[in-house]
Amino acid sequence: MRNLKSREIHLKSRPHGMPTHANFELAEVGVPEPKEGEALVRNIWMSVDPYMRGRMMDRQSYVPPFQIGEPLQGGAIGQVVAAGKGAKFAVGDYLNHMLGWREYAVVGPAAMPQKVDPKLAPVQSFLGALGMPGLTAYVGLFKIGAFKPGETVFVSAASGAVGAIVCQLAKAHDAYIVGSAGSDEKCQWLLKEAKIDKAINYKKEKDLNAAVGAAFPKGIDVYFENVGGAHLEAAINHMKIFGRLALCGMIEQYNNIAPAPGPNNLIMAVGKSLRLEGFIVSNHFDQLTAFQNEMGKLIAAGKMKWKETVFDGIEKAPDAFLSLFKGENFGKALVKVGPDKAV
Repeated sequence: MRNLKSREIHLKSRPHGMPTHANFELAEVGVPEPKEGEALVRNIWMSVDPYMRGRMMDRQSYVPPFQIGEPLQGGAIGQVVAAGKGAKFAVGDYLNHMLGWREYAVVGPAAMPQKVDPKLAPVQSFLGALGMPGLTAYVGLFKIGAFKPGETVFVSAASGAVGAIVCQLAKAHDAYIVGSAGSDEKCQWLLKEAKIDKAINYKKEKDLNAAVGAAFPKGIDVYFENVGGAHLEAAINHMKIFGRLALCGMIEQYNNIAPAPGPNNLIMAVGKSLRLEGFIVSNHFDQLTAFQNEMGKLIAAGKMKWKETVFDGIEKAPDAFLSLFKGENFGKALVKVGPDKAV
């Protein structure tokens, strides 16, 4: 491994509003030998996710901010090509870890490595449906949203990496489910593949509130929030008494320069006895086994499908990330960093 080089994406500057390519920089660096307890991993796949936008800001949050001039971080799948003394993983193992945005990573315990079995599913699915986005969907629907079989469910960004899993989990438990998405293609996939009851192309609706009301004549039991803004207001308007809103994300607001106005109808949460609860999936890893069991059953029964948008090459990582905020990705946005087999 001597003189091994790795390309990686650094944060060149902090975005002001919508990120641009100028905020990123491609760098080539030397790769150190793994120390005791570490493994050198050649990354094969990496994930880009909306939450990374928050880490580009220099502010206190539930995860530390990215640093200027240093590589970004995020979920990645790779294969061990060298291991230090006492490492828990062997050469050839596939690992899911948090040192993405680079071709090679020296992975220690801080990167939260987990071995994955390529025989169970394509390894990149452990960054999406079988990984953190899937767990997010499961936790938000069943634990935060307290969904019960047969209830009505509304999901925004329903064709995304999280939303599509929410839709199918709910449908598998006899929900009446409606999802919103930003194109006819995405809506058709939700209807034909995810088997939801109705799909709303919000970009075509002159009155989103009216469209949501028409889709839920008897009201909404659970709203899974990924977007914010008009979607949140429409959901509040049509929630049932004692409805629950699982606040997963509000991507519509991530690039705002000034604070966005809050929902103008939040007072309805009082009269309807609504419960609005935000959550971060890393606080709910105790649900991992239940999630894996549920997904295993649904995949085996052919009741769980997902889409991926793949960008080829580490240099395309900024393109993949920016696509999240332009609605260009369909399902999970991934970057193919290297060959399927590193060794």
